[in-house]
Amino acid sequence: MTQIKRRNFHRFHNGSKAVLPFCNAEYETRLAGLRNILRDKGVNAAVFTSMHNIVYYSGFLYCAFGRPYGLVVTATDCVTISAGIDAGQPWRRSFADNITYTDWQRDNYWRAIASVAGQGGVIGYEGDHLSLTQAAALNSFLAPEAQVDLAQATMQQRTLAE
Repeated sequence: MTQIKRRNFHRFHNGSKAVLPFCNAEYETRLAGLRNILRDKGVNAAVFTSMHNIVYYSGFLYCAFGRPYGLVVTATDCVTISAGIDAGQPWRRSFADNITYTDWQRDNYWRAIASVAGQGGVIGYEGDHLSLTQAAALNSFLAPEAQVDLAQATMQQRTLAE
């Protein structure tokens, strides 16, 4: 029997980008503010898992369908991480890039995150949203040098006018 090699994740950019709730300049401003926070805290990559931060920084509001969703922001990248059940919708409905992970192998979600965040750096996360199981996976797949809880700083950015 021949075994088929299946991808762990891929970019699925189909269709045209949808009109988002805010203009591109607003998302760029939000990301610039976040990148200032990351720089000030010495964070190489932020891994967001909550609906509120994912939609605030990317415009994409997910419905989990029992699968995790994420957003990885670095100094140069902003990438939503989504399940294959949504096909190309996360890319179309996001200011950001998107990686779709497959269900062929356990933890492909974290493999997709690692492809953007890298390993061994300082990782920002949401301490008020990341479960113990997902925190263990973050440690396993990203092997961070250090971790910084960004929950308070991102909440302040979302709630205070600049």
